[in-house]
Amino acid sequence: MQHKNEWKVISGQLWESAVAATFALKSNPIRTFLSTLGITIGIFCIIMVLSIVDSLEKNLQNSVDSLGKDVAIIEKWPWEFGSNYKWWKYMNRPNPTIDELEKLEEQLTLAKALALSVNLPSVTLKFSNLSAENVSGMGVSQGYPGVRDFELEDGRFFSENEIKNGDQVVMIGSSIAQNLFPTLRSIDRMVSIKGKKFKVIGLFKKEGESMLNNSMDNVFLIPVKTAANFLRLNSNMVNSRIQVKAKDGVSVNQLENELKGIMRAIRKLSPNEEADFAINKTTLLSKPLKSLFSVVSLGGWIIGLFAILVGGFGIANIMFVSVKERTQQIGIQKSLGAKNYFILIEFLVESVILCLVGGTIGLLAVFLITIGVKSYLDLNLFLSSGNIITGLLVSVSIGIVSGFIPAYRASQLDPVEAIRAK
Repeated sequence: MQHKNEWKVISGQLWESAVAATFALKSNPIRTFLSTLGITIGIFCIIMVLSIVDSLEKNLQNSVDSLGKDVAIIEKWPWEFGSNYKWWKYMNRPNPTIDELEKLEEQLTLAKALALSVNLPSVTLKFSNLSAENVSGMGVSQGYPGVRDFELEDGRFFSENEIKNGDQVVMIGSSIAQNLFPTLRSIDRMVSIKGKKFKVIGLFKKEGESMLNNSMDNVFLIPVKTAANFLRLNSNMVNSRIQVKAKDGVSVNQLENELKGIMRAIRKLSPNEEADFAINKTTLLSKPLKSLFSVVSLGGWIIGLFAILVGGFGIANIMFVSVKERTQQIGIQKSLGAKNYFILIEFLVESVILCLVGGTIGLLAVFLITIGVKSYLDLNLFLSSGNIITGLLVSVSIGIVSGFIPAYRASQLDPVEAIRAK
């Protein structure tokens, strides 16, 4: 019962301290602003950088996921980073072919879907007197919807006969449709690609910007055999790939091991020969970039902590001034029976509130910036609840650290000398 009463007294003291601290802050608005400015800048720097990093990581992960978390990609170019990239060797490797795709389909046991895709040079698509310039294209095989997630706004994917016959049919992204058909339905319209007429049979749903530049918004697809009319598929300058999606319950590493063995057999490589192909996975992209984001986050913390350090000294200085101004009041409180920890709590709460005000202003500034960036730059920048909690916890911590020594000194004052102080 005694402990309950004690906690009741302490909670009441906390509330009274908060009210007194709020009144003190209101009575000195300029001093409050100047003392919290360092905390505001520090919290802003830290949370702004963390928000940018979190947003970039999420956008990157979404871009990587669109390639397929359970997809292995066979191509001649390995996804490597660093100064020792042997591009001259990789460039002369043979590209994956339709024949190899068919052999893989026959022999693979761990694959759910396979598809061949070939990058096409950027071109201009035309309809009537309208055009969509600098548009990327791909030639794809029948299994493409099984390895690349996308949604259709209208129309359909290529039929098996259209793929086999190399028909002149095309699927287009939302940005292309907006340029060519601003007021018309795009399906069944005829567009011109390098002087050849193509029938639009599908329209991709808008995906938005992608960090890996793999959004379907400004891309057109044609059957892979039709792509042979635009370029030599076996040329060294062409970049083609076979994407293989693992069966449910099969890891990408297991699929990769099976692919290596079958591809070596298809290309008749001896056990001692170096592989003339690469098997890439999305984890090869995300790991080095996550390390980069960690370094950027650390930089944000360092910059922010310097600002918070300066702000912390400012808070401590203000608290010493506050203790001096209220010395007689402290003496009266202690003569009326206030315990030392009551005085300690009162000034600690004031210090914490000062820091929370600064931290909240910093968080509000970050929030307003994220709204502005979303509205005007169409970038997915956000302030997460985790970063809000981090900002508030840092503010409370700085308030306790900065205010402890002034609060402790106030709690140790002799009531008689404090009352006599001028």
